[in-house]
Amino acid sequence: MRKLTLMLTAGALALTGGAYAAGRDGHANPDADGDGRITRAEMTAASTAMFARADANDDGRIDAADRAARQSERFARIDADSNGEVSAAEMTAHREERREAREERRGQRAERRGERLAERFAQLDSDKSGGLSAEELASLHAERQARRGERAGGEGLRDGRRGGGRMGHAGHMLAMADADGDKVVTRSEFEAAAAARFAAADSDGDGAVTKAERQAARAQMRQMHRGAKDAGPSGEHQGH
Repeated sequence: MRKLTLMLTAGALALTGGAYAAGRDGHANPDADGDGRITRAEMTAASTAMFARADANDDGRIDAADRAARQSERFARIDADSNGEVSAAEMTAHREERREAREERRGQRAERRGERLAERFAQLDSDKSGGLSAEELASLHAERQARRGERAGGEGLRDGRRGGGRMGHAGHMLAMADADGDKVVTRSEFEAAAAARFAAADSDGDGAVTKAERQAARAQMRQMHRGAKDAGPSGEHQGH
C-alpha cells in the first residue's frame, strides 16, 4: 500500500521534472506541443490524465484497491485463454507483444527526430541553397558545443541515480502529496502536489517550465534523495 502511494506520488511530482518522455511506460509527454516548455495548462492536463490512469476504479482516490485492480488487468492481458493460469507460451507471447510495442515507440521517436532534423536543417540553411555553407556549419557547431557544456554541468548529478533507484526520492514526495497522512492520495492532493512541483520548478514564475528549469528541479530532487539516504530510515545521519 505504502509503495503504491509512493510510486504514484512520485509520478505526479515528476511531471515537471522531465521523467515522462513521450511513449515511456505508456505516459504521454507533458510538453504537448513539443516546444521544449511545459506550461501550467500542459502540466494540469498531464496530471489529470495520469491520475485517471492510476485511479483504476474511478473513485477519486489512489489506494490499494487500485493496485489490485491493475494487477488483475495485467494478469488478464497475459492470460490469453482466461483459464486462470499463465502458461509459458502466454508469457512468451506477452513479452513479444511488449517488445513490438517498444520497437513501435522507437520508430515513432526516430520519425519525430527526423522531422526535427529536417526543420533544423531548413533553419540553418539561411540562403535556402539546399546545403550548408562553412558559416552555417560553424553556427551549428557552436550550438552543439553550448549544449554539451550544459550537459557537462549536470554530469556530476547522474551518480544520484545509483543506489537509490528511480523512486528513491519518493519519501519526500509522499509527505508533500499525502497531505493528511492517511496513505491514500486523493485527486485534490494529487493535483495540489503537481501544482506545487510546477511552481517550484518554474523558477522565474513565467508560467512555463523550460529544459533548464527541469534540469535544476531534478538536481534538487537528487540532492534531497542523497540527504534522505544519508539520514537513513530513522531520519538520523548514518555514519560510514
